[in-house]
Amino acid sequence: MKKLFENPKIIFAAAFTIGLAPFFPEPHVWGKLKWVLGGAVGMQPMDWFDLIMHGTPWLLLIAWLIYYFYKLLNNSSKSVV
Repeated sequence: MKKLFENPKIIFAAAFTIGLAPFFPEPHVWGKLKWVLGGAVGMQPMDWFDLIMHGTPWLLLIAWLIYYFYKLLNNSSKSVV
Protein backbone atom coordinates (compact mmCIF):
# COMPACT_ATOMS: atom_id res chain seq x y z
CA MET A 1 0.00 0.00 0.00
CA LYS A 2 2.88 2.36 0.74
CA LYS A 3 4.20 1.98 -2.84
CA LEU A 4 0.77 2.93 -4.14
CA PHE A 5 0.75 6.05 -1.98
CA GLU A 6 4.21 7.05 -3.20
CA ASN A 7 2.99 7.15 -6.82
CA PRO A 8 -0.56 8.56 -6.75
CA LYS A 9 -0.95 8.69 -10.54
CA ILE A 10 -2.67 5.31 -10.46
CA ILE A 11 -5.07 6.47 -7.76
CA PHE A 12 -5.95 9.63 -9.68
CA ALA A 13 -6.39 7.70 -12.93
CA ALA A 14 -8.63 5.12 -11.25
CA ALA A 15 -10.75 7.74 -9.49
CA PHE A 16 -11.36 9.75 -12.64
CA THR A 17 -11.97 6.74 -14.94
CA ILE A 18 -13.37 3.76 -13.02
CA GLY A 19 -14.73 6.02 -10.29
CA LEU A 20 -16.78 8.11 -12.70
CA ALA A 21 -17.57 5.64 -15.52
CA PRO A 22 -20.00 5.66 -17.24
CA PHE A 23 -19.87 9.43 -17.56
CA PHE A 24 -23.28 10.09 -19.14
CA PRO A 25 -26.01 10.89 -18.16
CA GLU A 26 -24.30 11.27 -14.75
CA PRO A 27 -21.32 9.59 -13.10
CA HIS A 28 -22.34 6.13 -11.96
CA VAL A 29 -21.02 6.49 -8.43
CA TRP A 30 -22.95 9.75 -8.03
CA GLY A 31 -26.19 8.02 -8.99
CA LYS A 32 -25.53 5.20 -6.52
CA LEU A 33 -24.72 7.66 -3.72
CA LYS A 34 -27.95 9.56 -4.36
CA TRP A 35 -29.79 6.25 -4.27
CA VAL A 36 -28.24 5.32 -0.90
CA LEU A 37 -28.89 8.78 0.55
CA GLY A 38 -32.48 8.48 -0.62
CA GLY A 39 -32.94 5.38 1.52
CA ALA A 40 -31.54 2.69 -0.80
CA VAL A 41 -35.05 1.49 -1.56
CA GLY A 42 -34.91 -1.36 -4.06
CA MET A 43 -31.13 -1.75 -4.10
CA GLN A 44 -30.06 -5.27 -4.98
CA PRO A 45 -26.75 -6.91 -3.97
CA MET A 46 -25.36 -6.14 -7.43
CA ASP A 47 -26.07 -2.43 -6.86
CA TRP A 48 -24.13 -2.51 -3.59
CA PHE A 49 -21.23 -4.28 -5.30
CA ASP A 50 -21.35 -1.67 -8.05
CA LEU A 51 -21.20 1.12 -5.46
CA ILE A 52 -18.17 -0.50 -3.83
CA MET A 53 -16.46 -1.02 -7.19
CA HIS A 54 -16.97 2.57 -8.33
CA GLY A 55 -16.42 4.06 -4.86
CA THR A 56 -13.16 2.33 -3.94
CA PRO A 57 -10.95 4.56 -6.13
CA TRP A 58 -12.48 7.62 -4.46
CA LEU A 59 -11.83 6.17 -1.00
CA LEU A 60 -8.23 5.54 -2.02
CA LEU A 61 -7.95 9.11 -3.28
CA ILE A 62 -9.31 10.48 0.01
CA ALA A 63 -6.91 8.24 1.96
CA TRP A 64 -4.01 9.44 -0.19
CA LEU A 65 -4.96 13.09 0.38
CA ILE A 66 -5.06 12.52 4.14
CA TYR A 67 -1.70 10.74 3.96
CA TYR A 68 -0.20 13.50 1.81
CA PHE A 69 -1.36 16.37 4.02
CA TYR A 70 -0.40 14.52 7.20
CA LYS A 71 3.08 13.94 5.78
CA LEU A 72 3.27 17.56 4.61
CA LEU A 73 2.24 18.94 8.02
CA ASN A 74 4.48 16.52 9.88
CA ASN A 75 7.53 17.48 7.81
CA SER A 76 6.85 21.23 8.08
CA SER A 77 6.48 21.08 11.88
CA LYS A 78 9.84 19.30 12.19
CA SER A 79 11.64 21.91 10.10
CA VAL A 80 10.22 24.84 12.08
CA VAL A 81 11.43 23.64 15.48
